[in-house]
Amino acid sequence: MRDNDNMSVTLLAWYDTHARDMPWRVPPQAREDGVQPDPYAIWMSEIMLQQTTVATVKDYFRRFIARWPTVRDLAAADDADVMGEWAGLGYYARARNLLKCARAVVAEHDGTFPADHAALLKLPGIGPYTAAAVSSIAFDLPHAVLDGNVERVMARIYDLHTPLPEAKPQLMIYADKHTPATRAGDYAQAVMDLGATICTPKSPACGICPWRTPCAARAAGTMAELPKKTPKKAKPVRHGTVYLGRRSDGAWLLETRPDKGLLGGMLGWPGSEWVDTGLPHPESTPPARGDWEESEGEVRHTFTHFHLILRVMIAELPHDAAPHTGAFKPHNEFRPSDLPTVMRKAFDLIRADATPQGTEPRSLL
Repeated sequence: MRDNDNMSVTLLAWYDTHARDMPWRVPPQAREDGVQPDPYAIWMSEIMLQQTTVATVKDYFRRFIARWPTVRDLAAADDADVMGEWAGLGYYARARNLLKCARAVVAEHDGTFPADHAALLKLPGIGPYTAAAVSSIAFDLPHAVLDGNVERVMARIYDLHTPLPEAKPQLMIYADKHTPATRAGDYAQAVMDLGATICTPKSPACGICPWRTPCAARAAGTMAELPKKTPKKAKPVRHGTVYLGRRSDGAWLLETRPDKGLLGGMLGWPGSEWVDTGLPHPESTPPARGDWEESEGEVRHTFTHFHLILRVMIAELPHDAAPHTGAFKPHNEFRPSDLPTVMRKAFDLIRADATPQGTEPRSLL
C-alpha cells in the first residue's frame, strides 16, 4: 500500500523548490506568507491552457490581463475586441465562453468568482476540470485536478495499462486519493508540474523524480509506454475556397463568422463551405463582382477532427462593389493579427505570392 499522505508531503517539498514560474501563479513561499491567488487570473489561465501549451498561453494571458485587468473589465469588453485578441490561440468557443462566463460572474455573483465547486460548475464554459482547478488553486479546496499531465503521472504510479479515454474514471480515483486536505492548491500545481517537467511523455527523468520509489511503472520498466491510448481514427480531408478581395481605397472584404460552429464569432474571409466530397474545389460563388484569380499555392490547416485544404481567390474590387456577404473594413482598421490562424495563412499566402523576390508588391497588397 502507498502512504498517500507521505507522497503528497514529498511532492509538496519538491514543489517548494522546483515550482515553475507562471504569470498567473502565486509561488509557494508567497502563498505561505499570505499572498492569495487571483481567481480571475486562475480561471483565465485554465481556459487558455485547454488544448494549448504553457509557452503559447503566457503572452496571450499577459495581453488579456493588461487590457482587461478584472472580470468586470472583461465582461464590459466588446466581443470583437476579445475575439481579435484571442486570434491564433485556437478553439474559439473558449473565447465566446470566456465572455459569457465573465458576464455571468458579474451579473450573478457581483463580480466575484464563487469559492464553491458546485457554483463554479454552473458558470458558462466551466466543466469538471476547470471547476476543480479554480477550486483548488484559487481557493485551496481539496478537489483533484486531472489534466493530461496528471493522467500520465497517475497511470505510471499505478502501472495502469487500461487505455485512455476508458481509464479516466480510474485515474480520477487515483488523483483524488493523493489530493491533500491542506495546501490543495499547491499540490494541484505540483502534480501538474511533475508531469510537465519530470514525468514527461518521452524519456521521463525517473532518477530525479520525487515519487520514483512508490512508482509501480518504474519498478516494472513500463514508464515509456504509459499511459496507453486507444488508436485514433484517420482524420478526413475537407476542401473549400476563400475570397480575398480589396477595394482600390485599400478596404478589405471580411465577414464575421456565425457565433455557432467552427471559428464562431471570428473575423474571416468570405468563402465556401468546407466539405469532404473528394473534389479538389467544391463549387462556390464569389462574394462580390470582380476579376477573381486563383492564387498560387493553397492553405493547409489541421483542426481537431479534420484536415483542411483551401483554394485562395484574390481580386481587386471596384469602388462601387456591392458584396452579397460580408462588409468592407478600412485598411487602417484591419489587423491581420485579428484573424484566426487558418485565415491568416490565406493572407500570408497572397502576400508571399504578391511579392516574389526582386519585384514590387502587387497593387492588391
